[in-house]
Amino acid sequence: MKSIESIIPSRRHFMSAAAMAMATVQLGLVVSARAQPGNTQAGVAGQGSAAGFAPLKQVDAGLLRVSYAEAGPADGPPVLLLHGWPYDIHSFVEVAPLLVQAGHRVIVPYLRGYGDTRFLSDATVRNGQQSAVALDMIALMDALRIDRAVVAGFDWGARTANIMAALWPERVQAMVSVSGYLIGSPAANRMPLPPKAELDWWYQFYFTTERGQAGYEKYRRDFNRLIWQLASPQWRFDDATFDRSAQSFDNPDHVAIVVHNYRWRLGLAEGEARYDALEQRLAVAPAIAAPSITMESDANGAPHPDPKLYAAKFTGRYEHRHVTGGIGHNLPQEAPQAFARAVLDAARF
Repeated sequence: MKSIESIIPSRRHFMSAAAMAMATVQLGLVVSARAQPGNTQAGVAGQGSAAGFAPLKQVDAGLLRVSYAEAGPADGPPVLLLHGWPYDIHSFVEVAPLLVQAGHRVIVPYLRGYGDTRFLSDATVRNGQQSAVALDMIALMDALRIDRAVVAGFDWGARTANIMAALWPERVQAMVSVSGYLIGSPAANRMPLPPKAELDWWYQFYFTTERGQAGYEKYRRDFNRLIWQLASPQWRFDDATFDRSAQSFDNPDHVAIVVHNYRWRLGLAEGEARYDALEQRLAVAPAIAAPSITMESDANGAPHPDPKLYAAKFTGRYEHRHVTGGIGHNLPQEAPQAFARAVLDAARF
């Protein structure tokens, strides 16, 4: 495997055009001339690129036909990259070439309710609870015959990675989690927060109402663009970057999954009995023994815990990294070099 120094350039030394071209050919990407990753130390909040993944693949996995991007050698050590809400696989479009160039097989799936991922049956409950999403990813690994992988993500993707590492430690070689430990439960979420913290969760309360569900259905693109702006106040993304990801919100199950997720968190919507045993294990906030790197950014406008509050939840080899430079909530897309470096370092753990 190549050294990280040869893959991710420092502040003063960027990839040559030839090296970047080679990485993008391997990944099957079409990258615009300005699609340069952010600064090595801090990342650079920019507009993002207009790049897109090559034609996606699909596989039946558990309850879903999962749509996913795949790149890198088929026999390379696998990395599973998981997006959050309201984002999509393009959060990793500049991370993936760096991992491919290091020899990794990179899998980037659309979660349930996003992109072209679909339920195999119309009768399946459109359930957004945390254990259901995590079990989807275990089913995906099974379908792709991946025994173990480095799992990395942010927002819903970070929570999913946390759950996979806690409940299926034999499947997670190492983990990278933006905003740290995010496993929760409806019981824990019943505890009131100080008013300022409650204000930060305004959209969660909006989704508890029928007006909120109707509003999200009608204005989902406007709504999610606002979330991008609030969660990453210094990220100057352009229309093309947002529109590329916004197509994933047209999934027919998107609104139902998102609304159920937030209502379930507050105990206002039932989960499914099939996940009860998993949720009982998660309700005790289990420790994570997998080698882990957590990350936080200096301009994250979304609700996120203080790293000091969750450090003890990681009982294996552990490191926390603070990313500066005006980086917001969508850390992989805003600071792709810093995120890729964390994934490669965690893989070496």
